Amino acid sequence: MREVTLIGYGAGNVASVRFALERLGARVRITDDPADVVEAERVILPGVGAAGYAMQRLKALDLVEPLRRFTRPLLGVCLGQQLLFETSAEDGGTELLGLIPGRVEAIEPAPSRPSPHMGWSRLTIRRDDPLLDGVKDGDWAYFVHGYACPDGPATLAAADYGAPVPAVVNSANRWGCQFHPERSAAAGARILKNFLELPA
Repeated sequence: MREVTLIGYGAGNVASVRFALERLGARVRITDDPADVVEAERVILPGVGAAGYAMQRLKALDLVEPLRRFTRPLLGVCLGQQLLFETSAEDGGTELLGLIPGRVEAIEPAPSRPSPHMGWSRLTIRRDDPLLDGVKDGDWAYFVHGYACPDGPATLAAADYGAPVPAVVNSANRWGCQFHPERSAAAGARILKNFLELPA
């Protein structure tokens, strides 16, 4: 049974992610203890809400440096993916974890594309990666977000929302899903399963 450590820092959808992982047979440890992060086999950083508040919580719990130094598989989910980048335009400018280059920007709304981006969108696979094993071009994923990560070399898969939205990213041992894999049916379950199987 794979063990995964889920960061419970008061800014994430911990319960639904936990249940999705347990359905896959994982043993889930929820923690806000930096020592648990240091020792973890793999870590998931969930997130909902504002980037500034999330970073305040991570700093207050002394989790920023353990996450920055973590060398085993790390997955950011929804806001958790955005936190992997350097800065966010949210709240007038917020310093993030700085694990992937780039600045997170607000989604520009349009009559046919309200912000936040909320609902199902198809994935376009940009390049192969173990996290996407078994996920097909055109598979659906469920998004809820008003800010989007920069589209660049880290993008593994994108969604179309008037402009490409990086839906899955990777840099070294760090991955992110802008959508909610725990709410994204078979494709989301496959991504979580693949994360559990990444070598630690």
